[in-house]
Amino acid sequence: MSTALLKVTDLKTYFPINNGILKKSTGFVKAVDGISFSLTKGETLGLVGESGCGKSTTGRSILRLIEPTSGSVKYKGVEVTTLKKNDLRKIRKNMQIVFQDPYASLNPRLTIGSILEEALSTHRIGNHSKERKEIVMDLLEKVGLNSKLVDRYPHEFSGGQRQRIGIARAVAVNPSIIIADEPVSALDVSIQAQILNLFQDFQDKMGLAYIFIAHDLSVVKHISDKIGVMYLGRIVEFASKDELFNHPSHPYTNALMSSVPVPNPTLKKERIILKGDVPNPASPPSGCTFHTRCHACMDICKTVQPKGIEISPGHIVACHLYN
Repeated sequence: MSTALLKVTDLKTYFPINNGILKKSTGFVKAVDGISFSLTKGETLGLVGESGCGKSTTGRSILRLIEPTSGSVKYKGVEVTTLKKNDLRKIRKNMQIVFQDPYASLNPRLTIGSILEEALSTHRIGNHSKERKEIVMDLLEKVGLNSKLVDRYPHEFSGGQRQRIGIARAVAVNPSIIIADEPVSALDVSIQAQILNLFQDFQDKMGLAYIFIAHDLSVVKHISDKIGVMYLGRIVEFASKDELFNHPSHPYTNALMSSVPVPNPTLKKERIILKGDVPNPASPPSGCTFHTRCHACMDICKTVQPKGIEISPGHIVACHLYN
């Protein structure tokens, strides 16, 4: 069995709700509520779910861009959550992030050459400025951009080109893991495939591991080895890509699968329409948080939170239908 590159155990990130003049805490929004998984070299984990389910917060908590409330994040056995600032900076060289919005993630006051060179100098890559400039030119060519554009500013590029720059910045420091936070959701469909192929090219060449966050199941299916389906801060189903798409077991996963368009107009597909809206994460339902929208809801679902059950090797479902 491969050694885990990243091991996340019972990760929780709660945001306090402050009310009144004194800003007294009256509760918590449980954005991430006890998530566990592991990631090996060259592997892609897809995290999928509706907006507001905690996918992006999970990714940022792993990197400590948002401080987690509790739980463990270990990179090659080193506990990330307790590292001091200098040690954290060193380990961040190995774990990079590509943000969702290519328009907001690049400094508009810097040329793209300066943006990429800044990443190199921060992590002391390249012995001198000339060497770093050569690395930058090479990076631009690798992501499919002309190196002659090195002195242009972000506003002079399209969304897809900016995302290529974001990917170049992430791979510049030779990381082991990249967290891709909905990196294609803001792009045209015609550009999405190009960016996904670019991710896969770098994975093949560098042995990168990805945590790929998305709400589009077809995108996750294209790039992932295993998938975690999230709902209100929890992973409700976890399995390999093939197992999940061939045998979706949680009612929420089935509902998501039913919404995926089928490229065959003659094939009739039954849609599972979820009732109501996603509950307020500041006051989630008791028991199984999905019970208010679930067509298979039982009495026990309203009071008892289901535990994850392994229904087949590596296929874990948190649902009372299997308890």
